[in-house]
Amino acid sequence: MLRPMPMKHVRLLALTEALPRASLALAETESFHPDERAPLESQLAALPGHAYRELYSQAHTRLDKIARLIAVDPPDGIGQVRVVDVDELRALDDWLGTLWGEASSYEEDFRRLDDAERLVKEQQAALQNFADLDIDLGMLRTKTRFLDIYIGLVPRENLRQLDGAVGLANHILHVYTQRGDNAHVVIVGPTGAKENTLGAVLAAAGFQSLPIPEGLDREPAELQRDLDAQRKTIAEQRQTLRETLDDWAAPYRTRLVEARHTLMLAEPLVTLDPSLRSAGHLAHLAGWVPARAVDQLRQRLSETLDGAFDLRVRNPLPEERHLVPTVPVKSRLLAPFAMLVNQYGIPAYGEVDPTPLFALTFLLMFGSMFGDVGQGAVIAMAAWWLRGKLKGFWPFGVMAGLSSIGFGVLYGSVFGYEHLLPALWMSPLSDPLLMLSIALGWGVVFLAVACLLAIYNRLVVSNWTGALFGHHGIVNLIFYLALIGGSWQLGHGENLGLLPSVLIVLALGALAVYSWRQQQAPVGEKILVVFIETLETIIGYVSNTLSFLRVAAFSLNHVALSIAVFTLADMMGAFGHVLTVILGNIFVLVLEGGIVMIQVMRLQYYEGFSRYFSGDGHAFAPIRFGRGPS
Repeated sequence: MLRPMPMKHVRLLALTEALPRASLALAETESFHPDERAPLESQLAALPGHAYRELYSQAHTRLDKIARLIAVDPPDGIGQVRVVDVDELRALDDWLGTLWGEASSYEEDFRRLDDAERLVKEQQAALQNFADLDIDLGMLRTKTRFLDIYIGLVPRENLRQLDGAVGLANHILHVYTQRGDNAHVVIVGPTGAKENTLGAVLAAAGFQSLPIPEGLDREPAELQRDLDAQRKTIAEQRQTLRETLDDWAAPYRTRLVEARHTLMLAEPLVTLDPSLRSAGHLAHLAGWVPARAVDQLRQRLSETLDGAFDLRVRNPLPEERHLVPTVPVKSRLLAPFAMLVNQYGIPAYGEVDPTPLFALTFLLMFGSMFGDVGQGAVIAMAAWWLRGKLKGFWPFGVMAGLSSIGFGVLYGSVFGYEHLLPALWMSPLSDPLLMLSIALGWGVVFLAVACLLAIYNRLVVSNWTGALFGHHGIVNLIFYLALIGGSWQLGHGENLGLLPSVLIVLALGALAVYSWRQQQAPVGEKILVVFIETLETIIGYVSNTLSFLRVAAFSLNHVALSIAVFTLADMMGAFGHVLTVILGNIFVLVLEGGIVMIQVMRLQYYEGFSRYFSGDGHAFAPIRFGRGPS
């Protein structure tokens, strides 16, 4: 399952006039990923599908515009497969163009109503700032020779000081409403020499002016009634227009569904357009096909083209490896994990697909860090309950919950209680040092496997030097295992040991020599670079291994949080105890559960994928009905 599905490169030669039928056959098999490279034969330079693609694109755009106004139901499956020739496509495009010419007038009417409603909503939103003023707003907006009028917002904590400062300037401050941290005020006073002083006071108090928009020139209550009436009128006009549009569209709905079906049948040839080349009556098409699907493809082409084709099949060339698509995981259980892997990148062809290994190690780490029967059951049941919203991601939540339940049985923990269920193993706090040792052992195994996968991926592409001396290659792995072996002996009170010491020195020496030969710089700079890289190798492997201590740390932290919750609960009465336990478990589920998820993803991406997974491939995307043109 870790190895990618073998792929074949196929080259199809057929009659140009048979391309529509060939595209339908390829779409039916759902196994052909187009290769857009031009053929080696220079005479195969014409683009036979270009005009067809332009017609399709224009017809598809027009249908989409119409569908924004008229609900066009999707066809019930692909139905009968037939060839859509260019004349039929042109006729469909002409009809859709005529229909859109009539429908566009309705779109303009809806747009005018939308603009009118938007204006009313903006006026209503502005009016909310003045709703508590029982005065003609037109008077406040009009400039006068004798009065200064300011309307705006002031922070409530500055209100008293502003009132006093405004009084010194011979102005009156009136608070007409208070909302949140702001007070809505009107400041009125005579014009005069103190206007500049008042402006500085308003600025210091954090005053924000509220301009009165054009059109708000009456009392707010009266304006609100008028604006509500306008919105009601607009809604009635929209409903009338919708009914008129539905009556107009009724005779066309069936044909529009047929048009959608016709365009679905035309999609395969359009999708192939960038890959098609021709010379006269001969057309060329190349692509990638899973090895196990080649026979089925050949048989379907034979049935469709009556044997009038030539199909040549070969293995991918080494220099083509970056062009070969990778077939994604076809497993409902692994699909959500594949989505997380794809966030980092898509496996290149020939690389190990990390999805199964990622799923296994993710669940083991999550469960060990968040082991609790009750909380795991809540996670699993929540994922199942929300499977409609989570769609294909719900198995991830269910499996994470089941992993938590499994480790909860080992730890004997149920919603933090450790006396309800006998521990099948032990509680993490019973022996923290053992938990830390297990976490370190887990990290060693994880990093060693990651190095082995990195070596394999390089050997597959014949990168012998990279497999031996590259990052996380064979020499790095020898150094790491020797370092772990020596550290193990030191931890048990023994010497580092002759064999580990020799392997460490030889490995570091080999890496230093390789780095030296790769450098194109003065001797002094070479020495500095080699020293830094050697030191980085030592520090990197040590820190990466210690990073896995977080697996034990969070398992201990999980128990410690539960103890804290129960300590608080024991300080409460009967009702308070129950409430504290419930809220505490919710807190642990939401906060710690999220942090544990992040930590596991960090270990997977940084400590795992960065070692062996390039992620620079591209997914297998065969032409199929309903996929749409690329």
